Amino acid sequence: MKLIKYLSAAVVGGMLLTACNKGGQPTSTNPGAYSSATGAEYGEDEEAFDVPEYAEFPQGPGLIFIEGGRTVLGSMEEDIAMTRDNVERTVTVASFYMDETEVANIHWLEYLHDLKRDSLPEVYQAALPDTTVWSQQLSFNDPYVTYYLRYPGFRFFPVVGVSWLQANDFCVWRTAKVNKNLAAQATGGGRRGLFGRRGNDTEAAEGEAPSIESGYVLPNYRLPTEAEWEYAAQAMIGTQYSEDENQNNRRLYPWDGHQVRNPYGKQMGKFMANFKRGRGDYAGIAGALNDGAMITDYIYSYPPNDFGLYNMAGNVNEWVQDIYRPLSYEDVEDLNPFRRDDFMDEAENYDSSEGYHSLINDEVRVYKGGSWKDVAYWLSPGTRRFMAQDSATATIGFRCAMINAGSNK
Repeated sequence: MKLIKYLSAAVVGGMLLTACNKGGQPTSTNPGAYSSATGAEYGEDEEAFDVPEYAEFPQGPGLIFIEGGRTVLGSMEEDIAMTRDNVERTVTVASFYMDETEVANIHWLEYLHDLKRDSLPEVYQAALPDTTVWSQQLSFNDPYVTYYLRYPGFRFFPVVGVSWLQANDFCVWRTAKVNKNLAAQATGGGRRGLFGRRGNDTEAAEGEAPSIESGYVLPNYRLPTEAEWEYAAQAMIGTQYSEDENQNNRRLYPWDGHQVRNPYGKQMGKFMANFKRGRGDYAGIAGALNDGAMITDYIYSYPPNDFGLYNMAGNVNEWVQDIYRPLSYEDVEDLNPFRRDDFMDEAENYDSSEGYHSLINDEVRVYKGGSWKDVAYWLSPGTRRFMAQDSATATIGFRCAMINAGSNK
């Protein structure tokens, strides 16, 4: 009798597995009604393992998909500072998402609005950009101190005067805000079973956020790693003219050619980025302004690179996640390289406490890209500089990134 019972169970299990496989092999979006490991029905009752319905979710607001791949990171320019801190090497960067533009003043004002309404006064005060970064004793930049952040005409200019720490706090707020909006749309937008079980299709309680297992929570917005930022700036996808894997040329800048002027069409001769042309020359002469910006510029100015990203050279430098070390190119992995806090090459190796012969410690972060106040040398994606993570200037802003969740690319 026991043998018959076991055989019956095996037959039933086989039938369940067969039913699961009728539509082909199970996938993330179509896992089937039964477990391919145990034959148990998903969500059969309140105690059963549940697999929520899942479809690939739209990418987060403001983001562009960056297809990953192999590339050569490192400086192609002459090392005028003789730092030798970004020597060429081959790496692979996984696909990710990145903001189409730099974070703008209007985005930061929205952030401040939420903090003022929902947070303690000291939290709001800590999030205020340092507008005095515009102030110079021997320059009349005083109007920017008052107007640059809040005047409507500057709404879509890049936010500046924000430290690396403040930029990270913005990413945390943005993640929570976006997921809260998505949850509200899902519970009120008729997506049946979004947070519920497959069996009874119950909805989440009002105000309850979906779990990460639901697939309807976007991953965290964050600062890009230095490797991600440099890879995205290179935009080598635009140089692949055939389907082979040969990369026959590299780019000195985020666009084709070894010059900073547009060589094509009606825009021939126009600068491709907002940068300092030379000593005392920020924009050209009246009546024939070339890059057109004495300071920062509209975040959609200048042609995007081949990934569709604007101002990956010039306008403002941009914070990245990595802590600065001069030999990171030797130390980090060749798959998704990243320099973590306080790992290897300890701060004690640098004389920053006695004599201040070095500015390197565990609170300095990398920034990339060049700005309105920088010469063309710094527009090359491989150049890098660093600054204390709690400092801010009128030349540094940032943009956010996000992992490509649920993919091995």
